[in-house]
Amino acid sequence: MISRVLQNEAEYLERIEQVFAALEIPSDYSWQRGLKPYPEATDLMAVDEGDPPKRLAPEAGHRWIQLKRAAARDGVGLILVSGFRSVDRQRELIEAKLKKGNELKKILQVLAAPGYSQHHTGLALDIGTGTNIDVMEAFEHTDAFAWLSLHAGEYGFMMPYPRGNQYGFVYEPWHWALETLTTPGTPRTPVTGFGSRR
Repeated sequence: MISRVLQNEAEYLERIEQVFAALEIPSDYSWQRGLKPYPEATDLMAVDEGDPPKRLAPEAGHRWIQLKRAAARDGVGLILVSGFRSVDRQRELIEAKLKKGNELKKILQVLAAPGYSQHHTGLALDIGTGTNIDVMEAFEHTDAFAWLSLHAGEYGFMMPYPRGNQYGFVYEPWHWALETLTTPGTPRTPVTGFGSRR
């Protein structure tokens, strides 16, 4: 069993390296940013009626439902803008921005490189209100953000990328994750070997 886990980790890291090469992401990205890869979740649950439905790991999904209901009781509407995101989906998002002429360095300030997104774990959420500022810094001026700032911790969520964070990401007031992901780049369940490679 342990050898299979290590093989899976090696395969995952190799897959990330291939994606990096295809996107021309510098091989020292993780070292420069102080990040480690996040494993992709395999146990996921649908948490909305979208098409396709957004999914989260059950631990985050159940808490999200409770959080959303509590906000609604206080008159604050919350929507899940993004939940689980695979390495392949992360790659697609970066490729789409590159095709629009965006510079890779700028893209990697708003999107983690494939393999390094908290969304891979199913424990991170992008939360909005259904307006055009949902994934913009201006979200911090909404009632939803004020409510989340006061109450998200009661449901185990925290905002991992504050203004001026050390990981090189833009300020993301819409991005919340379970506190089990306390340090960006630290997997919820330690995975052998992930910290040893750049």
